Amino acid sequence: MSNKPKFSRPILPTTVLAAAMALPHVHAQTSAEVPDGNMQAGQESATLPAITVTADKTEKFLDEVSASVLVISGDELEDAGITRFEQLEGRIPSLSFQPFGQSGINSPVMRGLTANFNALSTSTLLLVDGVPTLTAQGFENQFIDIDRIEVLRGPQSTLYGRNAEAGVIALYNRPMDNEPRTMLSAEVGSRDKRATRFALSRALVEDKLYASLSGEWMSQDGFIRNTYTGGKADDRERNNINLGLRWTPQAQTDVVLRYSRQQYHDGAAWWASPAAPRKTVASDTPSHNRSIGQSFSLNAAHEISPNLRMRFITAYNDFKDRVPQDTDFTPMEISWVQRDHRLRTLSQEFRLEGILGESDWLVGLYGDRSHNDLHNVGKRPMFPTFHQYADQTSNTLALFTHWNIPLASDFTLSLGSRIEHFKAQIEPSGFTRQSRKWTHFSPKIALQYQFTDNNQIYASVSQGVRNGGFNPLSPITNFAAFAPEKVWSYELGAKGRLLNQRLRYGVAAYYMDVDNMQVLQMPAPTIAYITSAATASSKGVELDVDYLLGRNWLLQAGVSWNRTRFGRFQDGPANYDGNRNPFAPNLNGYVGLRYDDPTGWYVQTQLVGSGKVYLDAANRYSRNGYGLVNLLAGYRHGDWDVSLYANNIAERTYDAVGYQNGFVTVYSPPREVGLRVTWRM
Repeated sequence: MSNKPKFSRPILPTTVLAAAMALPHVHAQTSAEVPDGNMQAGQESATLPAITVTADKTEKFLDEVSASVLVISGDELEDAGITRFEQLEGRIPSLSFQPFGQSGINSPVMRGLTANFNALSTSTLLLVDGVPTLTAQGFENQFIDIDRIEVLRGPQSTLYGRNAEAGVIALYNRPMDNEPRTMLSAEVGSRDKRATRFALSRALVEDKLYASLSGEWMSQDGFIRNTYTGGKADDRERNNINLGLRWTPQAQTDVVLRYSRQQYHDGAAWWASPAAPRKTVASDTPSHNRSIGQSFSLNAAHEISPNLRMRFITAYNDFKDRVPQDTDFTPMEISWVQRDHRLRTLSQEFRLEGILGESDWLVGLYGDRSHNDLHNVGKRPMFPTFHQYADQTSNTLALFTHWNIPLASDFTLSLGSRIEHFKAQIEPSGFTRQSRKWTHFSPKIALQYQFTDNNQIYASVSQGVRNGGFNPLSPITNFAAFAPEKVWSYELGAKGRLLNQRLRYGVAAYYMDVDNMQVLQMPAPTIAYITSAATASSKGVELDVDYLLGRNWLLQAGVSWNRTRFGRFQDGPANYDGNRNPFAPNLNGYVGLRYDDPTGWYVQTQLVGSGKVYLDAANRYSRNGYGLVNLLAGYRHGDWDVSLYANNIAERTYDAVGYQNGFVTVYSPPREVGLRVTWRM
């Protein structure tokens, strides 16, 4: 078994794309260095580098992690022009998002499991440098100065708690150190798109104090024509800023402060009537998005000894969701909705990480407190305007531990457990205060067999949990509580590197048994409630491949197949037994080919696709499957990089027709072409 990274080893994650960016940067191995020994003496071949990840909160090589993990580098995100989460759909097999059409809100779908944003929770947890985002509101990042994204597929509740029921998306910013870093990028594109991005990192006091600053401003005209006003209904504008400060008073201590703020000044959501001509509305009712999100975090680590470290992570998230939206799409004021929410969460994690012989372990405490001020306004046909206020709070306290124990030279046993107590309370205006408490025990066990230095197979059993809550939008159900959703997951996988380390692969097969599945029901645009009356099963297969075809060619591909079906689901008189879980595609994936010429030219093509999804439990309404072709070409010279891109070049449409139980169509974005100029130093 290869040696695991120790605490003294810095996290220097190398990515697949970095190995294929240009000839001088690709590591060449001789036959004496290649484990398989298949090369002739003196022959050289480019190889895929080892990748270091922190999937189980400790540094480890990707080939040694007994879970399905995919890593995308910040360089790859920049090269592909990926600046928002929706663009990761399909690019990360098994990951998609509910079609919603509003900036700043993303409800992730992982391995067929999802949660509607009205639940004020997610089934897949977002972490940015260890800071959790617990709701779909604010589940967004513009990927500026990002080092890498690690995606953990499958339940991770043992280490990460209730919102990691289906997986974890972990973002890591580039480290602040003695190496100065500067980036400035300008972009123009379709529909008068204009964007500027920048990033700076400097040592203020060498080896002691460092700072970083990054940000973005973007504006773009809409594509939905408002036939009543004569303009575009859905213009987009956003800006964000990220500040970082790192202090290393001694070699054993590392303290990082970060602040981020994102602000939206958008027009209407990408919504229209299913009966209207495509890309048109006739709205007189104001529709816009003025949401603001911000977060503050303190991440401190201290190495007590070479084999023992402690870490504190304190974080505060604040998201103001301010959106009025027309829902009749006519000049008459027939129906509309409005949200004025403020969602705040303060979280604290403390953990000890250690090495005992050949084993590594951690034990930790986690707690959070959320306070949500909810104000919903709505208008329905033939009814007066209503205002609905609710004050919602929750508290979490958890104890967790995880161990990786070598059983022999080739076998490793991973054991983890978490006990978590969750209390939720809602106090709607004019209604009785309600509260509920739940306590969960989430175990995980995995057995890994490392049959070569770079290849392994593993089997795991784990439980995922998404806590229950209340229906803040449903006075007709007296704001009824819904029960926690629980998942038992069984997974078998293999991963590693082959062909003289020019091919990296990962394959996983899983089966998940779901109890008390939480499903959104929406009988009208202003009436929505979550029921936990369903049982379900989810099974599937995932495959990821990176292959260096030659010194300048890189092939990347991935595909997932999933089948998530209700077992028993009776909601009042309606029976949904055997139906597909809403928003869960049967297939999604991608294939991409990139060529980097030693003179600086590069080209890239990528096909990204997803299968059909249903939008409701009755499976009456759907979004068709799609395949998008994205093209990129550019030239690097010194510190400059100029690139041309075309996304969805074939202008494929994949509208969600019948969202909100048939009342709304959510449009898919059109083709986009543009030019980016980037200067790095």
